[in-house]
Amino acid sequence: MVGKRQNSDVVEPSSKKQKIVKKNKNLAEASESEVDSDISLSSEEEVDELEALEESDDLDEVDEHDEFDEADEKTSSGGQSASAAAHLEQKRLLKERKLKRSGGREIESIKKLWERLRAKDTTKKEKTALCDEIWELSSDSIAELVLKHDASRVVQSLVKYADVKKRDQIVIALKGKFADLAKSSYGKYLLVKLLHYGSKDSRQTIIDELHGNLRKLMRHREGAYVVEDLFVLYANQKQKNQMLQEFWGSEYAVFAVENKDLKIEEVCADNVDKRRNIQRNLSQTITAAVEKGSTGFQLLHAVMKEYTKIINLENEEFTEFVELLSEPFAELIHTPEGSYVANFIISHSNAKQRKNILRHLKDHLSNMIKNEYGNMVFSNLLMSVDDTVLMGKLITPVVAENLHFFIVEKFARRPFLYLVTNYTNGSYFNPLLVKQFEQNIEWSKNTSKKPFDTRKDELLKKLIPVMLKNYIEHIKTWLNSNLGTQFSAELFINDHIFEMLDEKSKAIYKEAIDKTLDFYKGDIANDDQHALNAFPYSQRFLKSLIQNGSWDRTEKKIVPLTKTGEFLGLEFAKRLYSEVITKKYLVDWCNNKNASFVIVSLYELFSKKDTKNEFFQDLNKAKGSLDTADEDNKGLKLLTKLMN
Repeated sequence: MVGKRQNSDVVEPSSKKQKIVKKNKNLAEASESEVDSDISLSSEEEVDELEALEESDDLDEVDEHDEFDEADEKTSSGGQSASAAAHLEQKRLLKERKLKRSGGREIESIKKLWERLRAKDTTKKEKTALCDEIWELSSDSIAELVLKHDASRVVQSLVKYADVKKRDQIVIALKGKFADLAKSSYGKYLLVKLLHYGSKDSRQTIIDELHGNLRKLMRHREGAYVVEDLFVLYANQKQKNQMLQEFWGSEYAVFAVENKDLKIEEVCADNVDKRRNIQRNLSQTITAAVEKGSTGFQLLHAVMKEYTKIINLENEEFTEFVELLSEPFAELIHTPEGSYVANFIISHSNAKQRKNILRHLKDHLSNMIKNEYGNMVFSNLLMSVDDTVLMGKLITPVVAENLHFFIVEKFARRPFLYLVTNYTNGSYFNPLLVKQFEQNIEWSKNTSKKPFDTRKDELLKKLIPVMLKNYIEHIKTWLNSNLGTQFSAELFINDHIFEMLDEKSKAIYKEAIDKTLDFYKGDIANDDQHALNAFPYSQRFLKSLIQNGSWDRTEKKIVPLTKTGEFLGLEFAKRLYSEVITKKYLVDWCNNKNASFVIVSLYELFSKKDTKNEFFQDLNKAKGSLDTADEDNKGLKLLTKLMN
């Protein structure tokens, strides 16, 4: 992600002795080098991991120093090293200096209690008592302690293990210090702990105090990550709106309470001057963040989303916005706000601007397709880019190499389901997704020149052979999952797709059907890994191929196809029985609850179109071996009823 924290320039000494001396010279700097290697505080687990990191290695320096002290004492007593004795004396003087500092002895006492508090074998009751003792010693000097590299960790543990009342007391004691904490190399961790474990009132107190400082903090090396976590993890919608208003301008930063219910569109619609000021402030904030390399922040994406609500599409405002974000465009797609902005830009851009965006997305397409929000941006590219030749060249290699991974993933399969079905298909796209598709289409009406269906069909025609080849090469991945089998049904049982096939593509289609029949061969009674036993949707897939029709959710019936009869329907049913089921396995298929409905489909089809098929003769001979007592086998019950 763009905006990663830079590593400290501290050079690690080569020997343990040098390392200890280095810590004594600049303990804070060494600690900062350790903790800056992991700056993401985006979940409870990561908060706890960070704490565990802080409570190890150099954070346990008292224990580490004691260990080296013992080693030095042994060396000195044996007369083997004069420098060891000098080093021991240096340690003693350092300890005395620490004790002479303001609150030095109190800190030493608190740290001893902290060692017991954070121990894994300390009981909950003991932790409560220790929290009381630590609070009694530290309550008067809490504001000073939180900025010290060692004492800050003590207060963090206190926040974690104390009760709600003490946490609120800590928040009250630190009022006026939250902006400083956010910018502190050590205090920032405490601030995140307060947000994580604190009450709703405590969070509101922190947000209210930071309001007015957010723009500065977003430009600060430490503060930016605190503000990001505050926005993403801990703020409710009203608090997020409050935070965003600060970026409108100083007026809204100072008078947050009076303006808390305002919407940016309403403010800008009523006053031209205010609109000009807000537009300038948002533009400056976005430009500064992008130039600094902080495009990956979700808070910045939310600021961009605010900007899109008032941007003028007819002048240089939009042109400059697109040019600014074209290069770091891939940084937008991983958040809901960023995805909205990306779709807004794609839909309103002209052909040249879209081409430039595609050039910068070329190396990110695979991750983009798999992303929860990025897949909608990719779908929008399929729906709006008129240059289908360019799009085909861009996405064909990605589809050829990765489609078998995409179609078995919840989010990655959406763009391809849109191609082989439609975005209005309620089986795959919920009303919220349909609304997003329709919004993108509405936005692009004035910028996409080709008819919507023409653009889609041109792309689909280029991709069908690639999809079929991927199916042939990776059929196990496709059919060894319910999602993959579902997608296979949409690809094969589709008149519209079949009509697009030329002779060469039809040969690939036939080979795919051959592979499908081979895949379902085997002893279904004794193979738990057989697809029909492992994946329930397989039975529905085979039934659909036999029926040569697709299920209409509105009409609640199967709609027969008219173009695919060359390979599906009766032709497929004959091959399925003669090549896969056969007389040898017919009884096993009938007695298997996961396969019996396939036999029912064969019976119904052959009864109408092929009454002389050997299937009926074999079935009558096997009648005595059917397990009609199995109550769970509903397919066999139906088959028995049909036979009688």
